[in-house]
Amino acid sequence: MGDESNITFPKSSPLTTIPISSSHGEKPSKFNGHDFKRWQQKMLFYLTTLNLAKCLSESQPVLEEGETDKDKVAAVDAWKYSDFLCRNYVLNGLDDSLYSVYADIKTAKELWESLEKKYKTEDAGKKKFIVGHFLDFKMVDHKSVVSQVEEFQLILHEIHAEGMFLSESFQVAVVIEKLPPKWKDFKNYLKHKRKEMSLEELIVRLRIEEDNRKSEHKAGRSNSMEAKANMVEAGSKKGKKRKHNDEGTSGGKPSSKKFKGKCYNCGKPGHRAKDCRAPKKKKTGQVNIVDDLSDDMGEMNLCAVISQCNLVGNTKEWCIDTGNTKEWETL
Repeated sequence: MGDESNITFPKSSPLTTIPISSSHGEKPSKFNGHDFKRWQQKMLFYLTTLNLAKCLSESQPVLEEGETDKDKVAAVDAWKYSDFLCRNYVLNGLDDSLYSVYADIKTAKELWESLEKKYKTEDAGKKKFIVGHFLDFKMVDHKSVVSQVEEFQLILHEIHAEGMFLSESFQVAVVIEKLPPKWKDFKNYLKHKRKEMSLEELIVRLRIEEDNRKSEHKAGRSNSMEAKANMVEAGSKKGKKRKHNDEGTSGGKPSSKKFKGKCYNCGKPGHRAKDCRAPKKKKTGQVNIVDDLSDDMGEMNLCAVISQCNLVGNTKEWCIDTGNTKEWETL
C-alpha cells in the first residue's frame, strides 16, 4: 500500500513486515466512565484505520514445540507487536483514573472484554432513563419546532442503540402528538391524513409550516407598524392644517370682534373705556356705567339710565326720555 510504513522485526525473519497505516482518523477523547458505547465505537473505528482492530477479537496464535517454520514464527511475532500497539492505544484512550486499573492486563482482547463487561452492565440501567426521557419529552411554543424534533431524534437514536426498536410509523405518530399547543390545528390536520409518511417527510412538512408561520408573523408586524406610522402621520398633518387655518384667520392670535360702540370716557368710537388712552374722567352722581359687554352685545346702542332723580322746587310732572323706545317712565 502506498500509505503504509514498514516495521521490521529483527529477531525474526528480515523479510517479515507488518503494515501500519500512516493515515488514520482523529483520536477519540479519553474515556472517563461515561457513555461507554459511544467511546467504544469511536475507538473501534480509530483502531480499524490503524489495521489493529483484529487484535480485539482474535486470540494470540501459539507455536507448536520445535516449530522451525520461519513464516509461522514471523506471523506470531507480527501478531505480538500488533497486540502491543493495540493494547496501548486502548490504554491511552482511558482517563488517568482508569489507566492504572487496567494497565496490568496483558492482551488487547482481554482489556477490551474487561471494559465491556464492566461498563456495558452499568449501561443496562440506562435503558430506563432513556425511556423516561422519551415519555417526558414535550415541545414548547417558544422554541423552534424543527430543532425540538431533532432533539427528540437523538432520544430515538439512543433507544435504538440500547436494542429497543420502534417502527417508523410509531415514531411519526409520537412526533405529531408531541407538537406544541399553538400547533393544535396543524396537528389535527396531520392526524386526519390517511396516507402514511416517513419521519423525514414529516420533518419536511414541519419545516415548511414553520417557515410559513415565521413569514406571516413578520408580515403582520410590518403591517401593524405601517398602520401606526400612517396614523401618526395623519394626526400630524391634521394638527398642522388646523394651526395653519388659525394663523391665516387671526395672524397666529385668537380672533376677536372689533368693538363698534363709543367710549364712555372720551366719546370716540372703536374702543371701550377700559382701553381708552385719554385721562379718566371723574365719576359724578350715581350713574352706573356698563363697562364691559359681551361680544354678542357689542353692536347694541346703549345709553346711561338715570335710576333716581330728585327734583326740588317744581311739583309738576316731568317726562324723562330714557332712550328706550318701548316705554315711558313718568316721574
